[in-house]
Amino acid sequence: WRINDSGRRIGLDPEDDRYGVFGRLSYEISDGIELFAEAGYNRQRIFFNAGPNLSTGQVLQANNAFLINAFNPAGRSLAGINTVTFATTAADLPFRVADNRRRVQRYTIGAQGDFELFGKPAVWDAYGQYGRAKLREQLRNIMHVDRLANATAAVFSTPGDTSSPIVCAINADASPTNNDPNCVPLNRLGLGVANPAAIDYVLGDPFRDEKVEQTVVAANLSMTPFATWAGDVSVALGAEYREEKIKGFVPQEFQPVSSTNAAGQLVSRNVWSVGNFLPTNGKYDVKEAYLEAVVPLGFGFEFNGAARATDYSTSGYVTTWKAGATWQPIDDFRLRATRSRDIRAPNLNELFQAGTANTDSVTNPFFPGVGPLGNTYGARISYSGLVTGNLDLDPEKADSWNIGAVVSPRFLPGFRASVDYFDIDLKDAIDSLTFQQIVNRCFEGIQEYCDAITQDPVNATRVLIRSQPFNFARRQVRGIDFDASYRTSLDRFFGDADGDISLRGVATRYIENRVDTGVPGAPVLNTVGVNGGESTTPKWLYRFNATYDADAWSL
Repeated sequence: WRINDSGRRIGLDPEDDRYGVFGRLSYEISDGIELFAEAGYNRQRIFFNAGPNLSTGQVLQANNAFLINAFNPAGRSLAGINTVTFATTAADLPFRVADNRRRVQRYTIGAQGDFELFGKPAVWDAYGQYGRAKLREQLRNIMHVDRLANATAAVFSTPGDTSSPIVCAINADASPTNNDPNCVPLNRLGLGVANPAAIDYVLGDPFRDEKVEQTVVAANLSMTPFATWAGDVSVALGAEYREEKIKGFVPQEFQPVSSTNAAGQLVSRNVWSVGNFLPTNGKYDVKEAYLEAVVPLGFGFEFNGAARATDYSTSGYVTTWKAGATWQPIDDFRLRATRSRDIRAPNLNELFQAGTANTDSVTNPFFPGVGPLGNTYGARISYSGLVTGNLDLDPEKADSWNIGAVVSPRFLPGFRASVDYFDIDLKDAIDSLTFQQIVNRCFEGIQEYCDAITQDPVNATRVLIRSQPFNFARRQVRGIDFDASYRTSLDRFFGDADGDISLRGVATRYIENRVDTGVPGAPVLNTVGVNGGESTTPKWLYRFNATYDADAWSL
């Protein structure tokens, strides 16, 4: 895996190899009753060039052997220089790799059928399902933070003698307690200069294994129990039980190192530049029941409604519902409107994630002041970041409006267009802040974010930052969707021409996308049309495609 020929080429298209098998067996045991069984297996591997091992804020001491050698051939001197700070794309090291694998199994058994109820047809089904996914999240060629520092601090074994062997400073100093016999000096100043043994010493391949399981038992019934003067009333109802669980494993060498700071808080220090995995373990179950109905009202009006009762073992009970109506006075034109209360409960990762971590730097808004992160750290702060789950999360709740119209004129067969306005007002939105945003919120005087920043107990120039998802106060998104399509045969215009042509365009115009964290002093911004910054939403998204279908080929 120590391949270096593409160290400076970042992959935009990962290798994605997958295969799957699926089978279904059914048997009709009598008129209107069928038993069935399904099984599926899928395997996937993704190999991705994640780019070079970028490094910033790297410091070489004046006695660094490789630094001295870089200056001496040109007759230059390091007199008066104590340290040299540099940033590098590390193009002399192998590129980082994301090498992820997934194996998924799914098994289902059930029955389905139909019968007459109140003189009308009714359809039912019931099934049990078990699914399991085994995941390997593998990173390769990742920098080990401490070993990289040890290998970078290279000195001449005999001070002042540039002809003596170059060794790691930890093995040449007066302290025997910090020695590492495996340390190999790493020259970071140039291309084609890194010792392969040093590359093997400073890079590693951290990974995490996870097993995700889902068990489902459900039953559904659809029927038309009665009719109004305007037509049949359609009803569907059902119930479901679902259990979700995750179990993870990470070798100790790939996990962050935990310790307790002076305040008694448990903090974690990153061992790797990225990929400081922790095992995620947890489970929850859900019980649901629903009822849906479509009621014709006459004069082209139709009401549709639904309600669902859901009980989560982790976040409690919620009720969701939908009320909508359509009006189609003529075949060419239809109006539609829907009002709904929707929810999204926190998932396994948001609840139970034990932690993923990275090492990087953020801008210090306190600098050059003397605040919590002021002159001590300079204009940029090196940090080790840890993202964890949050068991106190509540479900997101959204109140939504959708109002639109559909046109399919008879005088232009094959043409259809729709315009829909949407307004989604999301409360208790589940989201996380970036590490830069956490530092910015601390600068704004919000203590809970300052509490998330602690001193690295090992490295005085670095801080530890904790982040976890939480329920924001509110998020609101408004916009308009456009969709138009036209399909016709060419012989309509060109006589005996073969084939059909299809044209379609879809677009969204965002009007508003506001995020309010609910924290006093935190800004509330509309991100629509913002280019860059903490977040951004385009004003327009659009796509157009044209297709020509002949008898034997298409374009």
